Amino acid sequence: MRLIWQLLAVVAVWIPGSLGTAAMKDDPWPALVAGLLTAVVAVLVYGWVVRRTEHRAPVEVSLEGAGAGISWGTLLGIALFGAVIANIAFLGDYTINGLGTPASAVGLLGIMAGAAVTEELVFRGVLFRNVEHWTGTWIALVLTGSLFGLIHLLNANATLWGAIAIAIEAGGMLTAAYIATRKLWVPIGLHFGWNIAASAVFSTKVSGSNTPQGLLDATMSGPALVTGGDFGPEGSVYAVVFGVVATVVFMWLAHRRGHVVPVRRSARADVGTSA
Repeated sequence: MRLIWQLLAVVAVWIPGSLGTAAMKDDPWPALVAGLLTAVVAVLVYGWVVRRTEHRAPVEVSLEGAGAGISWGTLLGIALFGAVIANIAFLGDYTINGLGTPASAVGLLGIMAGAAVTEELVFRGVLFRNVEHWTGTWIALVLTGSLFGLIHLLNANATLWGAIAIAIEAGGMLTAAYIATRKLWVPIGLHFGWNIAASAVFSTKVSGSNTPQGLLDATMSGPALVTGGDFGPEGSVYAVVFGVVATVVFMWLAHRRGHVVPVRRSARADVGTSA
């Protein structure tokens, strides 16, 4: 039952928060405040429900190392998505026309902060941790990563390939970042950095969603295999490749640190308190 209670608690913040920030997307400063507030409340609620259902301190969201984890993850997310755009631009399929709408970029920071925090709490903090306890690391990674991809079919301009790409590049990479660190801060930062690069900086669609223009006025054209088509660059083969590389690196670190839980030990492993 702990999975159900934890899921209900975080979703109770996630859904209204995402609807609220989406409704404010044309008002940058309210959107920024609403997104940041959603993120803070979601972490507090997650910590509260973990304490109540697992009778332990929620070390995966402890403030120790939070700043460094979020900062490092954010920079890595921006760099990875920047590498995707650089490769698309090299082929002439991404063109910068000039300055976009800096004010909209401010609102996008809030929208993406709320989305990154709530989605990581749901998929890595609640679902992955609990499923890993029953199945071991690898099966839980595949199952929750696939679910993370499938939920993106609800987005506008969603495609089956886009959902598969998200499952591979993001579901794998973000889960592996949690496994390697056993904290949620790096995956939150990585998720946030990737999304703000896509929206607030490079002004592209995020997982098929139509987002306001960011800092750059840019256009994309070319084959969907390269650009991701209507789904956006996350449907590009480059995004999948970079996501897989990052997943492999994080899982290598997780193995070296002894953070990978085998199936035979999963039933008695207290993965939530691993360091």
